[in-house]
Amino acid sequence: MRLGLAGGGTDLSPYCDQYGGATLNVTIDRFAFATLLPTDRPLIRFVADDVGMAEEFDLDGPLDTAKLVLHRGVYERMIRDFGGGIRIPMSIATTVDAPSGSGLGSSSALVVALVEAMRAVLDAPLGPYDVAKLAFEIERIDLGLAGGRQDQYAAAFGGMNFIEYLANDRVIVNPLRLNAGVRNEVETSIVTCYTGQSRESASIITEQVKGMTAADGKTVEALHKLKSDAIDMKAAVLNGNIDEMARILNESWLAKRATAAAVANQRINEMLEFGLQEGALGGKVSGAGGGGFLFFLVHPEWRYRLITSLNAAGAMASPVKIVERGCEVWQI
Repeated sequence: MRLGLAGGGTDLSPYCDQYGGATLNVTIDRFAFATLLPTDRPLIRFVADDVGMAEEFDLDGPLDTAKLVLHRGVYERMIRDFGGGIRIPMSIATTVDAPSGSGLGSSSALVVALVEAMRAVLDAPLGPYDVAKLAFEIERIDLGLAGGRQDQYAAAFGGMNFIEYLANDRVIVNPLRLNAGVRNEVETSIVTCYTGQSRESASIITEQVKGMTAADGKTVEALHKLKSDAIDMKAAVLNGNIDEMARILNESWLAKRATAAAVANQRINEMLEFGLQEGALGGKVSGAGGGGFLFFLVHPEWRYRLITSLNAAGAMASPVKIVERGCEVWQI
């Protein structure tokens, strides 16, 4: 999964199609897992243990009643495109290291994991760009789920990436090669904090998309600022300048709030204000907003105090590890 440091929202259509978008994100040590196993009967089984759901379907029966729509969407698309349309009996079991609506890109990370696992089973000739694009199409087109593009590419590639979104669905992933000292400084400056509130991003994204075509242009101007912040954040990260990163983060949060009314709420505002009072230099919501995870930037020597204070106040705060590798698959 990923933290969106800057530029989130500029990966949405129609903004990126018309103006070009840019995000800076980093993958962290929270994961989505998919396990594919053969079944002893001619059936298809979808399992998501973390949400307590399991479904079984006849091998040749309809799958359109499946509640685990991500499992269904990936299975149907991969079988159609790379399996000759011939269904394979299997069990597809998943778990995710974050609650639904986390703002960490958990749904897209899960779709990428499912696509990569199915790719291995079907021996499909897909690289990271192909996996990410296919995951995007399954979520946004096949299943009609609202959202942008950054999460799929972050999960497929891993690490710290400056990602550009251009017209005609062109995406360019630019990995940031950080020296060890800068990487460690950035990693030990990040604190994540769960708000305790899951959120449904679709309504926020719908409002943002509507604003992209509004006559007053308020949303578009805010998105221009977010894209500019992503470029500035890239330079700050490469220099390991935590104070500059925090300044940009705070400005981006103000711009993000201007894209949709539901991005912020009283709980989020209170938690961000408390974090700043307890030593954080900057903070914002990860993802579309409305709930899920916040993250803060803090000087490493103040990190323990910030985490302790947040947890004492009833929050769920923790440090993170940056994960350099993208989606991986193995077979035994």
